[in-house]
Amino acid sequence: MGTLIHFKNLYQQAFDDCKPEYVVLLLKVYSAFCALMLLMAVYAFLYRAFTGFEF
Repeated sequence: MGTLIHFKNLYQQAFDDCKPEYVVLLLKVYSAFCALMLLMAVYAFLYRAFTGFEF
């Protein structure tokens, strides 16, 4: 659990003194989008792994 808190702190520190604000918002939205895409890829791989790799 400490690792997640460490990553959260790094994420918050990365955006502390960034200007302009719309760039910060855009980067946060983009990072959430990337995280969602990675989670979907992991889900798709695990789904294929558990149900067989038949196409």
